[in-house]
Amino acid sequence: MQRPFQLVDVFGTGPFTGNPLPVIAQAEGLSTEEMQCITRWFNHSETAFLVPATDPNADYRVRIFTLTHELPFAGHPTLGSAHAWLEAGGKPKCEGFVVQECGAGLVRVRRERERLAFDAPPLIRGGQPTEQELAQAVAALQIDPSTIVAATWADNGPGWIAVLLESAEAVLAVEPIRHHRGRLDIGLVGPHAAGGDTAFELRALFYDQHGTLIEDPVTGSLNASVGQWLFATGRASGSYVAAQGTRLGRTGRVHVQQDPQGRVWVGGATRTLFSGVSHSCKGVMA
Repeated sequence: MQRPFQLVDVFGTGPFTGNPLPVIAQAEGLSTEEMQCITRWFNHSETAFLVPATDPNADYRVRIFTLTHELPFAGHPTLGSAHAWLEAGGKPKCEGFVVQECGAGLVRVRRERERLAFDAPPLIRGGQPTEQELAQAVAALQIDPSTIVAATWADNGPGWIAVLLESAEAVLAVEPIRHHRGRLDIGLVGPHAAGGDTAFELRALFYDQHGTLIEDPVTGSLNASVGQWLFATGRASGSYVAAQGTRLGRTGRVHVQQDPQGRVWVGGATRTLFSGVSHSCKGVMA
């Protein structure tokens, strides 16, 4: 069976500047094992598979896979999936919003001129990391603990510990260890000087199943949970733009806004750069 696919660039300032996302449409009939195998073959941070919704209020359902496991939610796959669904002719049931079903429940996605933005889901885990958890992050980052301004669990699916440093320059200067035993997902954030185009610099660092360090180019889930934290602690108000991917040569730009109801919206540009049909999806595990 041939299945349409798109390779969508999310959060970039132009083509090939954001985070790429393969989106496989009409993915019903593929097993979990086959989706995982396809994801490993693409070898991107995540791959999204669109299947019919099971909730009558949703427009579609997405299953999101990393190289090792399925996620209940992730940010750039949410925007990339909504983009692909709309570009394929999808018509939202609710005027003004696409409603996505995923493992975390229903997530609203709205249009913001040339961007899409998702309504940040609630945290699965928040609060202060333990001394042992923070020490583990410090060791992986190879930084002096005294340089940490604040830290929190910022887990809305992937499992981030967010670490705030004194400046964007301090974030960009971090040289983490290359290998780490055990899973560890760290989000770094630091403020830019006032008056610039971006208010904060972020980096997303995680270790794969082999303990190898990977830096994600632009990360919607991390920006969502960090945004909730920054607004809640008074370190940000209204709206701001975050930069991510700088160390990787990317120019990711994430637009974060808190609405009057206190909801945090995370937006960015989405562009289809490649599209086509798969010629062999079913039976990949044979």
